[in-house]
Amino acid sequence: MTTIRRANERGHANHGWLDTYYTFSFADYYDENWMGFRSLRVINDDVLMPRMGFGMHPHRDMEIITYVLSGALEHKDSLGNGRVIRAGDVQYMAAGTGVRHSEFNPSAEEAVRLLQIWIQPDAIGVAPRYAEKALAGAAPGRLHLVASKSGRDGSIAIHQDANLWLARLAGGDRVTHSIAAGRHAWLHVAEGEVTLDDQPLHAGDAAALSGPATLNLAAAGPAQVLLFDLA
Repeated sequence: MTTIRRANERGHANHGWLDTYYTFSFADYYDENWMGFRSLRVINDDVLMPRMGFGMHPHRDMEIITYVLSGALEHKDSLGNGRVIRAGDVQYMAAGTGVRHSEFNPSAEEAVRLLQIWIQPDAIGVAPRYAEKALAGAAPGRLHLVASKSGRDGSIAIHQDANLWLARLAGGDRVTHSIAAGRHAWLHVAEGEVTLDDQPLHAGDAAALSGPATLNLAAAGPAQVLLFDLA
């Protein structure tokens, strides 16, 4: 069975400096039917205005993944990391025993759009950790493994039995993914329009599936999708 989560059903908040859409309950947005999916807890579609950002703040015991869709994001944290990540870059933090960080748009003119993703870890109290993966040059028309429990195939190792895949698609591109029995998938359309089997999905739409199943995805035009394969 496939459950569709439409973009216009998401929570929304526009604070002026931040315009954000919540796939799952977050901050002042609460929907008891959408508290997360398996270990996936947060997908926030954020647009940060020029020279704006999130000040230094703490996190504990959460796997935090940021994917920049456009613009640039300046990161600083209590681990000593200070980086600017750009469109196509993935940033990862294991908050573990505690980390403080800030995220800031360094541009005076261009907004930055990013997906903020939280995954609940399978262990608490781990040592905080930071990693990055550049995907701007990733080959189009196929799924790329971004994060996994084991860190296989050059992916970022995370503290959860979760595989995060990314695909950049052009019109006519098709990708498939097999969901094993007992596993589950969450598909998030970051940009563009795709068809999942016979179901059209637009930017911000998502779909939940449970295995055994084969996910068949076709792009109507340029698109980006994130696929979470979860225990």
